[in-house]
Amino acid sequence: MPVHDVAARGFGATAEAYEQARPSYAPDAVAWLVENLRITPGGRVCDLAAGTGKLTRLLEPTGASLFAVEPVAGMRTVLHRELPDVPTAAAVAEALPFATSSLDAVTVAQAFHWFDPPASLTELHRVLRPGGRLGLVWNAWDDATPWIDRVHRAVADAGATENWTRGHWSRDWVVEAIDTHGRYSQVTRAQFTNGQPLSREGLIERVATTSHIASASPDVRERTLDAVREILATDAATPDRDVIDFRYVVDAFWCERR
Repeated sequence: MPVHDVAARGFGATAEAYEQARPSYAPDAVAWLVENLRITPGGRVCDLAAGTGKLTRLLEPTGASLFAVEPVAGMRTVLHRELPDVPTAAAVAEALPFATSSLDAVTVAQAFHWFDPPASLTELHRVLRPGGRLGLVWNAWDDATPWIDRVHRAVADAGATENWTRGHWSRDWVVEAIDTHGRYSQVTRAQFTNGQPLSREGLIERVATTSHIASASPDVRERTLDAVREILATDAATPDRDVIDFRYVVDAFWCERR
């Protein structure tokens, strides 16, 4: 199964910008994943759809035997540069380059919404050992902050794909997909907060790394970024501030392979 065209074009073209503009993950969320996935020294762990390694590098201190899988060549180039000692493979979630029952845990950060849920869950069930665990996490835009909600909707209105929408609003479908698959334990879910201090242009660069914006025509892309600039210029929470705090709700899940 190929990578979604919008993801392949958007992320491939903006890999360097993605590395610079996207946030890391909150320490308490990472600690929650490490604890609940039982990631320990020597354990075999795959960070799937690793991108430029935003989560991968936070798992390195665990001492686990890490593998990164990333299908987009541009992302993989940055990942290898940033984490040269982590073995990296080009593959998709629905066809993984691992032996059956060979992994203790799999993490997926900011990417499960791009997968085919039934096919990927079946393949993950194959490569996880019995009792192995799957962890999913998203930095979700904090729409409780009015100006972030306005920016979010402006970006969504610029041709958002169904996959992007699934990842950016309610992720209740994640629990439903895993429960429906029937070969995992009940899903445990937790939420955390995260913040990303950005300059105004840094925030524009952050928005520009959105998959459907990065892959859009120049006219659509500039029109959307101009709309975001206008929100920042007129919203009472942001004028005249050199650094803007872009807030996230961190949505995290884990389950166990039966």
